[in-house]
Parts: sequence; C-alpha cells; structure tokens
Amino acid sequence: MRLGLFIIIGLTFAPLAAAIAFLISYQEYRKHKFEGWLLWKPSLQAALFTFGIFFGLALLIGYLLGFVVQ
Repeated sequence: MRLGLFIIIGLTFAPLAAAIAFLISYQEYRKHKFEGWLLWKPSLQAALFTFGIFFGLALLIGYLLGFVVQ
C-alpha cells in the first residue's frame, strides 16, 4: 500500500470530519448564548483539532500498513 493513498484519504475525510466538528461545536456554543468571536473561536479550534487528528491517523495507518504489507 502506498502512503499517497492514505494522504488522499486523509485529505478527503479530515475536512469532512472538521466541518462536522465545527457545526456541532458551533451549535452548542450558540445554544449557550455565545456571540461573535466567542462563538467562532472555539468552533474553529475544534475543527482544526479534528482535522489534525483525522489526517494524522490516516498518515499513521498508511505508514504502519506499509510495514505490515511488505
């Protein structure tokens, strides 16, 4: 298996997961009456954190599977 395949998978699904995390956290903060930057900042942080985790896991799985397949 090529690491490039997992980079493509990571670049496909990590933004989707980040968008969902943003929407969930945005709705939760809005429900608790946050406004303006206090609403956007934690939602964007959750989205960036989720993107990093999902993309990193895709790379890690691709790297580890490269050793298993050989």
